[in-house]
Amino acid sequence: MSEGKINKSARKAESVSNDLTAGESFLGERIRGLRKRQGLTLAELARLSQLSVGYISQLERDLSRPSVDTLLRIGRCLGVNIQWFFSTKSEVSEADAGYVVRKGTRQNIHYDDGIYDQLLTPSPSGQIEMVHSRFPPGAYNRTSYTHEGEEVGYVLTGTFELWVGEKHFLLGEGDSFRFASSEPHRYGNPGEADAVVLWVITPPTY
Repeated sequence: MSEGKINKSARKAESVSNDLTAGESFLGERIRGLRKRQGLTLAELARLSQLSVGYISQLERDLSRPSVDTLLRIGRCLGVNIQWFFSTKSEVSEADAGYVVRKGTRQNIHYDDGIYDQLLTPSPSGQIEMVHSRFPPGAYNRTSYTHEGEEVGYVLTGTFELWVGEKHFLLGEGDSFRFASSEPHRYGNPGEADAVVLWVITPPTY
Protein backbone atom coordinates (compact mmCIF):
# COMPACT_ATOMS: atom_id res chain seq x y z
CA MET A 1 0.00 0.00 0.00
CA SER A 2 1.37 3.45 -0.88
CA GLU A 3 2.23 6.03 1.80
CA GLY A 4 -0.60 8.22 0.53
CA LYS A 5 -3.14 5.43 0.96
CA ILE A 6 -1.78 4.59 4.42
CA ASN A 7 -2.08 8.23 5.52
CA LYS A 8 -5.59 8.43 4.10
CA SER A 9 -6.62 5.27 5.99
CA ALA A 10 -5.07 6.61 9.19
CA ARG A 11 -6.93 9.92 8.84
CA LYS A 12 -10.20 8.05 8.22
CA ALA A 13 -9.69 5.83 11.27
CA GLU A 14 -8.87 8.90 13.39
CA SER A 15 -12.02 10.63 12.12
CA VAL A 16 -14.17 7.62 13.04
CA SER A 17 -12.56 7.48 16.49
CA ASN A 18 -13.15 11.20 17.05
CA ASP A 19 -16.80 10.82 16.09
CA LEU A 20 -17.22 8.27 18.86
CA THR A 21 -16.03 10.44 21.74
CA ALA A 22 -18.52 11.35 24.45
CA GLY A 23 -18.87 11.81 28.19
CA GLU A 24 -18.21 9.13 30.76
CA SER A 25 -20.97 6.54 31.05
CA PHE A 26 -22.60 5.67 34.38
CA LEU A 27 -24.62 2.65 33.28
CA GLY A 28 -24.22 0.84 36.60
CA GLU A 29 -25.73 3.76 38.48
CA ARG A 30 -28.74 3.71 36.13
CA ILE A 31 -29.35 -0.01 36.66
CA ARG A 32 -28.99 0.21 40.45
CA GLY A 33 -31.18 3.29 40.75
CA LEU A 34 -34.03 1.81 38.72
CA ARG A 35 -33.83 -1.51 40.56
CA LYS A 36 -34.06 0.20 43.93
CA ARG A 37 -36.91 2.49 42.84
CA GLN A 38 -38.86 -0.61 41.89
CA GLY A 39 -38.17 -2.18 45.28
CA LEU A 40 -36.19 -5.12 43.91
CA THR A 41 -33.26 -6.71 45.69
CA LEU A 42 -30.23 -7.95 43.78
CA ALA A 43 -31.44 -11.50 44.35
CA GLU A 44 -34.91 -10.72 42.97
CA LEU A 45 -33.54 -9.09 39.81
CA ALA A 46 -31.12 -12.00 39.39
CA ARG A 47 -33.99 -14.47 39.59
CA LEU A 48 -36.14 -12.53 37.11
CA SER A 49 -33.32 -12.05 34.62
CA GLN A 50 -31.74 -15.49 35.14
CA LEU A 51 -28.40 -13.86 35.84
CA SER A 52 -26.22 -14.31 38.92
CA VAL A 53 -26.34 -11.94 41.88
CA GLY A 54 -22.58 -11.45 41.64
CA TYR A 55 -22.73 -10.52 37.96
CA ILE A 56 -25.51 -7.94 38.46
CA SER A 57 -23.58 -6.50 41.41
CA GLN A 58 -20.52 -6.12 39.16
CA LEU A 59 -22.63 -4.35 36.52
CA GLU A 60 -24.04 -1.94 39.10
CA ARG A 61 -20.54 -1.09 40.30
CA ASP A 62 -19.29 -0.66 36.71
CA LEU A 63 -16.82 -3.52 37.21
CA SER A 64 -18.28 -5.39 34.21
CA ARG A 65 -20.01 -4.39 31.00
CA PRO A 66 -23.12 -6.21 29.76
CA SER A 67 -23.67 -7.71 26.35
CA VAL A 68 -26.50 -6.32 24.24
CA ASP A 69 -28.52 -9.45 25.07
CA THR A 70 -27.91 -9.06 28.81
CA LEU A 71 -28.95 -5.41 28.88
CA LEU A 72 -32.09 -6.23 26.90
CA ARG A 73 -32.93 -8.92 29.46
CA ILE A 74 -32.36 -6.60 32.44
CA GLY A 75 -34.36 -3.83 30.77
CA ARG A 76 -37.34 -6.10 30.17
CA CYS A 77 -37.29 -7.20 33.81
CA LEU A 78 -37.28 -3.54 34.90
CA GLY A 79 -39.90 -2.47 32.34
CA VAL A 80 -37.66 -0.23 30.19
CA ASN A 81 -35.94 -0.47 26.83
CA ILE A 82 -32.23 -0.01 26.17
CA GLN A 83 -32.66 3.67 25.35
CA TRP A 84 -33.35 4.27 29.06
CA PHE A 85 -29.80 3.15 29.90
CA PHE A 86 -28.03 5.60 27.58
CA SER A 87 -26.28 8.05 29.87
CA THR A 88 -23.24 10.27 30.36
CA LYS A 89 -22.09 12.85 32.86
CA SER A 90 -21.97 15.51 30.11
CA GLU A 91 -23.86 18.74 30.62
CA VAL A 92 -26.50 19.76 28.06
CA SER A 93 -27.30 23.45 27.71
CA GLU A 94 -30.82 24.66 28.37
CA ALA A 95 -31.04 25.97 24.79
CA ASP A 96 -30.10 22.57 23.27
CA ALA A 97 -32.18 20.37 25.59
CA GLY A 98 -34.76 18.37 23.67
CA TYR A 99 -33.61 19.62 20.27
CA VAL A 100 -29.86 19.30 19.68
CA VAL A 101 -27.20 16.71 20.59
CA ARG A 102 -23.66 18.13 20.50
CA LYS A 103 -20.80 15.82 19.59
CA GLY A 104 -19.30 15.99 23.07
CA THR A 105 -22.59 15.36 24.89
CA ARG A 106 -23.75 12.17 23.20
CA GLN A 107 -25.15 9.59 25.60
CA ASN A 108 -23.49 6.20 25.28
CA ILE A 109 -23.36 2.54 26.28
CA HIS A 110 -20.25 0.33 26.22
CA TYR A 111 -20.86 -3.41 25.93
CA ASP A 112 -18.61 -6.25 27.05
CA ASP A 113 -17.59 -7.28 23.51
CA GLY A 114 -16.39 -3.79 22.65
CA ILE A 115 -19.57 -2.69 20.85
CA TYR A 116 -20.13 0.99 21.57
CA ASP A 117 -23.49 2.71 20.99
CA GLN A 118 -24.16 6.45 21.08
CA LEU A 119 -27.63 7.98 21.09
CA LEU A 120 -27.91 10.80 18.56
CA THR A 121 -31.50 11.84 19.29
CA PRO A 122 -32.02 14.27 22.17
CA SER A 123 -35.16 12.94 23.82
CA PRO A 124 -36.57 9.48 24.62
CA SER A 125 -40.13 10.80 24.29
CA GLY A 126 -40.21 10.99 20.48
CA GLN A 127 -41.29 8.42 17.93
CA ILE A 128 -37.86 7.84 16.42
CA GLU A 129 -34.30 7.29 17.63
CA MET A 130 -30.93 7.42 15.90
CA VAL A 131 -27.95 5.43 17.16
CA HIS A 132 -24.28 5.55 16.12
CA SER A 133 -22.64 2.14 16.70
CA ARG A 134 -19.05 0.96 16.58
CA PHE A 135 -18.26 -2.76 16.27
CA PRO A 136 -14.61 -3.76 16.76
CA PRO A 137 -13.29 -6.69 14.68
CA GLY A 138 -14.95 -9.95 15.69
CA ALA A 139 -17.66 -8.30 17.82
CA TYR A 140 -21.08 -9.94 17.44
CA ASN A 141 -24.52 -9.84 18.99
CA ARG A 142 -24.77 -13.62 18.80
CA THR A 143 -28.34 -14.15 20.02
CA SER A 144 -31.23 -13.10 17.78
CA TYR A 145 -33.81 -10.88 19.42
CA THR A 146 -37.04 -9.12 18.51
CA HIS A 147 -38.90 -6.01 19.59
CA GLU A 148 -41.59 -3.68 18.35
CA GLY A 149 -40.92 -1.37 15.42
CA GLU A 150 -38.87 -0.96 12.28
CA GLU A 151 -35.23 -0.05 11.75
CA VAL A 152 -32.94 1.07 8.98
CA GLY A 153 -29.17 1.25 8.95
CA TYR A 154 -26.30 2.67 6.94
CA VAL A 155 -22.76 1.29 7.04
CA LEU A 156 -20.45 4.28 7.40
CA THR A 157 -17.24 2.25 7.34
CA GLY A 158 -16.02 -1.33 7.62
CA THR A 159 -17.76 -4.66 7.03
CA PHE A 160 -21.05 -5.53 8.69
CA GLU A 161 -22.79 -8.91 8.87
CA LEU A 162 -26.55 -9.05 9.41
CA TRP A 163 -29.06 -11.87 9.92
CA VAL A 164 -32.80 -11.17 9.68
CA GLY A 165 -34.85 -14.32 10.16
CA GLU A 166 -33.35 -16.90 7.79
CA LYS A 167 -31.73 -14.24 5.59
CA HIS A 168 -28.03 -13.42 5.79
CA PHE A 169 -26.31 -10.30 4.43
CA LEU A 170 -22.69 -9.20 4.21
CA LEU A 171 -22.56 -5.40 3.91
CA GLY A 172 -19.79 -2.91 3.23
CA GLU A 173 -19.21 0.82 3.38
CA GLY A 174 -22.09 2.71 1.75
CA ASP A 175 -24.57 -0.18 1.98
CA SER A 176 -27.89 0.29 3.78
CA PHE A 177 -30.70 -1.93 5.02
CA ARG A 178 -34.21 -2.01 6.49
CA PHE A 179 -36.21 -4.65 8.36
CA ALA A 180 -39.14 -5.07 10.74
CA SER A 181 -37.80 -5.31 14.29
CA SER A 182 -40.35 -8.06 14.97
CA GLU A 183 -38.20 -10.35 12.80
CA PRO A 184 -35.43 -12.11 14.76
CA HIS A 185 -32.19 -10.28 14.04
CA ARG A 186 -28.54 -10.30 15.02
CA TYR A 187 -25.38 -8.77 13.63
CA GLY A 188 -21.64 -8.30 13.96
CA ASN A 189 -18.33 -7.38 12.40
CA PRO A 190 -16.43 -10.11 10.49
CA GLY A 191 -13.79 -7.67 9.25
CA GLU A 192 -10.32 -6.69 10.42
CA ALA A 193 -11.19 -3.04 11.12
CA ASP A 194 -13.94 -1.32 13.10
CA ALA A 195 -17.38 -1.27 11.52
CA VAL A 196 -19.41 1.88 12.15
CA VAL A 197 -23.16 1.81 11.52
CA LEU A 198 -25.80 4.53 11.74
CA TRP A 199 -29.20 3.16 12.87
CA VAL A 200 -32.64 4.78 12.80
CA ILE A 201 -35.35 2.97 14.78
CA THR A 202 -39.04 3.71 15.19
CA PRO A 203 -40.60 3.70 17.68
CA PRO A 204 -37.63 3.92 20.07
CA THR A 205 -38.01 0.45 21.59
CA TYR A 206 -34.43 -0.81 21.15
